[in-house]
Amino acid sequence: MSTTSLKLPDSLKERVVKIAANSGKTAHAFMVEAIAEHTERVEEDSALMARAEASLKHYQETGMGYDADEVHHYLRAKIQGLNLAKPQPIKR
Repeated sequence: MSTTSLKLPDSLKERVVKIAANSGKTAHAFMVEAIAEHTERVEEDSALMARAEASLKHYQETGMGYDADEVHHYLRAKIQGLNLAKPQPIKR
């Protein structure tokens, strides 16, 4: 494991120490966990954006998409535990 030095404003360092102590962690463990969680969140957001951009490109190239009302109806039914057929793609 490599060592990295962080220069934190005193006010932030005090907050981290207090919160870490309240959660039974060291400030170091708290910061490592926070950085790992934020990194994962940013990676997930980036992956979501990449999938959305690929989906938009596919739609622009093929014209294939889904009727929003059908998708919303399907999702509401799934939330309620109902078993509906998935919406079928349509060409616009």
